[in-house]
Amino acid sequence: MQYRTLAGTRLKLSALTFGAWAAGSWMWGTVERSDAMDAIRAAYENGMTSIDTAPVYGQGNSEEIVGAAIKGLPRDKFQILTKFGLRWDSDKGQLFSQSKSLSGVNINIHTYAGRESIIRECEDSLKRLNTDYIDLYQIHWPDPTTPIDETFEAVSQLIKQGKVRYAGVSNYSAEQMAQAEKTAFIASNQIPYSMVNRAIENETIPYCMANNKAILAYSPLERGLLTGKLRPGHKFAEGDHRSANSFFTDESIAGANAFLEKLRPLAQSKNATLSQLVLRWTIEQPGITVALVGARNAKQSIENAAAIQIELTAEEISFINSVIPPA
Repeated sequence: MQYRTLAGTRLKLSALTFGAWAAGSWMWGTVERSDAMDAIRAAYENGMTSIDTAPVYGQGNSEEIVGAAIKGLPRDKFQILTKFGLRWDSDKGQLFSQSKSLSGVNINIHTYAGRESIIRECEDSLKRLNTDYIDLYQIHWPDPTTPIDETFEAVSQLIKQGKVRYAGVSNYSAEQMAQAEKTAFIASNQIPYSMVNRAIENETIPYCMANNKAILAYSPLERGLLTGKLRPGHKFAEGDHRSANSFFTDESIAGANAFLEKLRPLAQSKNATLSQLVLRWTIEQPGITVALVGARNAKQSIENAAAIQIELTAEEISFINSVIPPA
């Protein structure tokens, strides 16, 4: 595995970081708890020492699973990344989405990053994660109802108390990052990036590169679209958010498969899967620090971690760039 230090910090993350959204069995269909724990442990054993989660993933379920999976491991050998600012148990802030809880009850999720809420969320996350500090604490989505300085004054307090090591943002624009930086040192932005979703190349990547900010790319496989395993007409499991997502129309799936087939010979020449080739390409892109990738079981984690072994020449990266859709 490769490890990359976030500029201006002493925090070193695995270039392929475990994403624990699906582990929470929320918006992805059901994942068995034992399988999710095995996936996290297998990722760690194969060098993926960084784990990204969030309270809202299963309304605490993902964080609890992460906490159980890492129990007994030396705390200084792995990094916990979690988030705040999406509340399902409060109506403060702005309505973000409507969904169902794991019990099937309809819930409203609000963006809220007020001071008292952040302090409470942090305490709850520490308990669920079975740890006394969080390596990277990220606001999950912008909260238009709370001043950015109030939000990051609260995070700065948590840093001073030793409960958080570094502050990060997620889904922030370059302008919002600059505003947050006036109050606290911002180490990173976690934001979607994939071969078919490269909008951040226009503004966010240039800003982060110019200001030495890390980019944590989530959904690098575009939630499974870029594995090459989906076919038009695919039926997603009940509760899987992809069933209503524009990336997963029959037309989108067919289009993705068409350019993936052009990449298949290159993957085969590397003795790699298409997924592994896509992951390696992602972390080779300018400005991308790490890529977050989830897994439903240990086998998938092992396969994901093996992507780091692929070596791509400048010519091969140029070929891939010529095949994928324009940004």
